[in-house]
Amino acid sequence: MLENIRLSFQGVWSHKMRSLLTMLGIIIGIASIISIVSTIQGTNKQLEESLLGAGNNVVNVKLYQGDSEYSFDEYSLPPKGIPVFTEEMRQEMLNVPGVENLSFYNSRSVYDGIHYRDTSMSAMVIGVDEHYFKTNSFIIRTGRDFVEEDFTKFRKVAILDQDAANSLFREEQPLGKTVELKGEPYTVIGIVKPANEENLVFQSEEEYNEYMQESNGKFYIPGTGWGISFSYDEPQNIVIKAQTVRDMATVGSKIRNIVNGYLTTGKDSDFRYRSDDLIEQIKDKQRLNTAANQQLIWIAGISLLVGGIGVMNIMLVTVTERTAEIGLKKAIGAKKRKIMAQFLTEAAALTSTGGLIGVAAGYGMSRIIAQMTDSPTAFSIPAAAIAVLFSMAIGVAFGLLPSLKAANLNPIEALRHE
Repeated sequence: MLENIRLSFQGVWSHKMRSLLTMLGIIIGIASIISIVSTIQGTNKQLEESLLGAGNNVVNVKLYQGDSEYSFDEYSLPPKGIPVFTEEMRQEMLNVPGVENLSFYNSRSVYDGIHYRDTSMSAMVIGVDEHYFKTNSFIIRTGRDFVEEDFTKFRKVAILDQDAANSLFREEQPLGKTVELKGEPYTVIGIVKPANEENLVFQSEEEYNEYMQESNGKFYIPGTGWGISFSYDEPQNIVIKAQTVRDMATVGSKIRNIVNGYLTTGKDSDFRYRSDDLIEQIKDKQRLNTAANQQLIWIAGISLLVGGIGVMNIMLVTVTERTAEIGLKKAIGAKKRKIMAQFLTEAAALTSTGGLIGVAAGYGMSRIIAQMTDSPTAFSIPAAAIAVLFSMAIGVAFGLLPSLKAANLNPIEALRHE
């Protein structure tokens, strides 16, 4: 086999121009398919990143009452029958397929309840556990993260986002400063931000408005000390980081079902995850985009068919040119399968070489298209490997007839051939 491969590539190299012209149909077909697939994958990836607002894969499961998210106020007790989330429940939820990480948290909007000297502000106060920042892909910009002692010793420490820090401290350095939250002093220990904040992309005006509303300022405190400022413990929400975009809806639904199984409140209150309509819209766009480009792939496949016919034609010429050589081999005992293997290997070498050149050309075409049209591309290594294997299969399929002709030559007549 290795000898056949060596002889095949030697034959390709010895007839460079003829081999190149023969491979031209394969090169054009493979290059077209690779550039189209790269565009499809690039567009789909961009749609997914836009859906996620920079790719966090985060799903929130929140408590609802009726058709609205449950609103906590200072003058009423929290609803009865809501479970207190435990580490055992967290482990149960982490075992759901598609869940990468998970966190429990409290949240409440506080209006003019946060003070530093003569400055007050409104903010979203969030009581977090040790998994919250990692689940949301947040990083500490300055200062430090919460540590275990902050939770176990009920320390009154706080981490702010940049908006809250700007509102309260202006040009001052916030670390180490004492801030009052509803009359309780909290020491600022850090400033947090999303790891991919600069890549945020919004799919709708509603999504932008929601982000801007939350961006008025966020004030993070240890969740174990939530009752210090808010008088009593309140039902928590859940934030889940899914492994992929496609897991988001499934993960949200399964986690919702798990936590609702612990409820004893009746039918009026339950946990739900954010509507998945946007995800479905993006998937519809992806399906439409893929379907449209698949038509182009079929058209590009015609080039492969033409290329295969060209390979068959040149292999028939090669068999005719090497008739005497074939006769000599058969005369000294070469079997039919050996003759067939030699010519099939040569055809496969010819088309696989064309496939490799086509992959390189397709990658180059996709980059040029991306620069000219400002459309995203994503090169797919599996697609490239399949393209090369497919081009090799074309060589075997269209080289079969010439190989059979060579294997069935009469050795005596072949030796007489001039």
